[in-house]
Amino acid sequence: MKAIRRFSVRPVLPESLRPLSELARNLRWSWHPETRELFQSVDPEGWQAAGGDPLRLLGAVPATRLAALADDRRFRRRLAAAADDLHDYLTGRRWYQEQPPGLPEAVAYFSPEFGITAALPQYSGGLGILAGDHLKSASDLGVPLIGVGLLYRHGYFRQSLSREGWQQETYPLLDPDELPLSMLREPDGTPSRVALALPGGRSLRAYIWQARVGRVPLLLLDSDVEENGPGERDVTDRLYGGGSEHRLLQEMLLGIGGVRAVRTYCRLTGHPAPEVFHTNEGHAGFLGLERIRELAEQGADFDSALESVRAGAVFTTHTPVPAGIDRFDRELVARHLGDGGELPGIDVGKILELGLETYPGGEPNLFNMAVMGLRLAQRANGVSTLHGQVSREMFAGLWPGFDAEEVPITAITNGVHAPTWIAPEVFRLGARQIGASRAEDALTVGGKQRWDTVADIPDTDIWELRRTLREQLVEEVRERLRASWRQRGAGTAELGWIDGVLDPDVLTIGFARRVPSYKRLTLMLRDRERLTRLLLHPERPIQIVVAGKAHPADDSGKRLVQELVRFTDDPRVRHRVVFLPDYGMAMAQKLYPGCDVWLNNPLRPLEACGTSGMKAALNGCLNLSVLDGWWDEWYEPDFGWAIPTADGTAMDENRRDDVEAAALYQLLEDRVAPRFYDRGAGGLPGRWIEMVRRTLGTLGPKVLAGRMVREYVERLYGPAAEAQRALFPEAARELADWKARVRAAWPAVAVDHVETVADSPLNGTAELGSTVCLRVSVTLGDLDPSDVEVQAVAGRVDPADRLTRTAAVPLKPTGAPAMDGRRQYEGSLTLDSTGPFGYTVRILPAHRLLASGAELGLVALPPESSGDKAGVLMR
Repeated sequence: MKAIRRFSVRPVLPESLRPLSELARNLRWSWHPETRELFQSVDPEGWQAAGGDPLRLLGAVPATRLAALADDRRFRRRLAAAADDLHDYLTGRRWYQEQPPGLPEAVAYFSPEFGITAALPQYSGGLGILAGDHLKSASDLGVPLIGVGLLYRHGYFRQSLSREGWQQETYPLLDPDELPLSMLREPDGTPSRVALALPGGRSLRAYIWQARVGRVPLLLLDSDVEENGPGERDVTDRLYGGGSEHRLLQEMLLGIGGVRAVRTYCRLTGHPAPEVFHTNEGHAGFLGLERIRELAEQGADFDSALESVRAGAVFTTHTPVPAGIDRFDRELVARHLGDGGELPGIDVGKILELGLETYPGGEPNLFNMAVMGLRLAQRANGVSTLHGQVSREMFAGLWPGFDAEEVPITAITNGVHAPTWIAPEVFRLGARQIGASRAEDALTVGGKQRWDTVADIPDTDIWELRRTLREQLVEEVRERLRASWRQRGAGTAELGWIDGVLDPDVLTIGFARRVPSYKRLTLMLRDRERLTRLLLHPERPIQIVVAGKAHPADDSGKRLVQELVRFTDDPRVRHRVVFLPDYGMAMAQKLYPGCDVWLNNPLRPLEACGTSGMKAALNGCLNLSVLDGWWDEWYEPDFGWAIPTADGTAMDENRRDDVEAAALYQLLEDRVAPRFYDRGAGGLPGRWIEMVRRTLGTLGPKVLAGRMVREYVERLYGPAAEAQRALFPEAARELADWKARVRAAWPAVAVDHVETVADSPLNGTAELGSTVCLRVSVTLGDLDPSDVEVQAVAGRVDPADRLTRTAAVPLKPTGAPAMDGRRQYEGSLTLDSTGPFGYTVRILPAHRLLASGAELGLVALPPESSGDKAGVLMR
């Protein structure tokens, strides 16, 4: 029989145990070992049955056990200490509070998914885990962040396998009352709600749930509201599900409804209003439109409201390929944001202009969420140095006339929240070395000096740690593999072989990913016989643990999973290679520490960052990866291996995979396995241990989310807050009018003539250290010299006469305009490097409130006949 109604019965805790509820409802427990150990001691078997979820544990503890704990003075002392520690954490001064004044009072951080803990399954992959780590690190650093997302009633899917190895999906129903959430309520106790207007007079209403992520509130919008129609009620049914209109409604609720939820939260709690709004990927881009609507209600026109919104906005792009961006038909967007829809009173034509791909190569009838995000934010970034470069090239059409390196998209390389991802055994080893307090600082704030002491840890301690973690992984794999085979229909009598799966003394390689084609789950299978020889090598065997989910609609990804599963089912190798279904945070926290090598073989440069290797590195696992994402900028042969890539444009896909797979096999055969099994005094692999030590000491402080969040604060949040404060209504109006005037006048702006003055080198060669003096004649039309900057741009010249590694030198106006209206500018270039050298001259718009000279996408360059050949050659 099925229940016709479902509700949760909560335990009544004795008065002395009431702090347990507070500890369970603040998700800091998910990265605080002492709090988890306290809950485990409540009921060790119940803790395991609850999957390490304190709320589920407390809901199942017998009343007799609670009564016994209430009488246990030792437990009450531990509980009081944990409660006091949480209070100190929530109220004490942290890194952010020690910074100079001027940082934002609050930052709103919007993301379509958040991976905080397996107990709150609201994530599908790297984007969500990154967002969760961002919130946790902001909490540790004291950054006043407010997280905003959606509450998906089915979360992301659970993965299992059929007997034939085909991925199967289930969507368990999540009850918010059974999750570590509380509903935001008005002073009279009624639930707080936001509402969006939809075409046809319909409304989309949503409750606001709050999760407490340490010091950071996370607001999650839930459309499962009785007054909603069936379609609206299902808007937040599942993550990345449904068709185009369903996705559009999700993103409208996230962006527009999310801003309204933030306003409601601040009204009810007194939390400072955000000065900076951070959009984590394009899904939440509509938040900028809602902020424009707010300013329009206060009397601002669209253009000045746009300038104010842009000043305080940060946009982070995570995709390196156009296909990874949400794009909607313009008519669909116009119908939902035009008359009779949301954002009344705002010209829908101006809204569409923000997202349409009106640039060479774009599709002008598609509304691009990333393009809107970039047009609505004065500051934007990619998530690794290489990804920043890829993003500048991908979006260069938005800034015509500028070379890709000058496109105003910077890069902040992702990091991972060390207290979440580091194994307790690794932390204890570090705490023994430098003390618990300094070890906590090393994991949260970072700083290389705190990690240098890794060099002093004895080889025997490091090797014992690595074997302990490997042994724990072997036990975990066998347990999960047995459960998977039972789901596939196997009986107990068929599963005796699982007791011999993996060996705690064999080199263990991990590979866990989502399964889009570019991540190449099955590259390791290109030469199966060669892989089999590696797995079964008599002296230097390897073993591989693989996990990953394909999107439910991606049959090609599912076929890759099935291909790998069928290989792992082969009785010859199944004790050496396994596939674990239902990859998630709980599995990952065991998988990363237990592996010796972390494998990553995407198609370069399609991995934006790829943080799984960072989590592995924090535990002393060495990386074996294609030079993509973060590995491209931080790889050193002292602590890992780079898989060579076949980058030739003429190489077809199959040939490229063959070449790169062969390079992978060779690395494993000739370098990785021999180093692991090369034992010296005391049976220790000294050179391997030194690579582990270098991984911890050199990569450790770099891969921290604490480092990442500090960079966001210093490079993006702080400047955005200053810009936002400068854009008071009159200044925003002035800037909007100035931009309109400059755009209208720009067609008449020109570089007319460039010449070198008499004492400059004119014969095509010059000596190092000499100076080239320039005189430039320009036409500014209706603009004044204060509206522009005339620059000489100089740098090395490549074989195609393109300038590289450039530097810009402002030129100064000299005297009044000539009779024909032309103006003269002069300046000099110092030739400070040898080799082919060149220069050009350009005119850019200039205003004190611009974040970049490229912001308007306007530039005037000299025609070929403007004067001297643009450059000199230095010998």
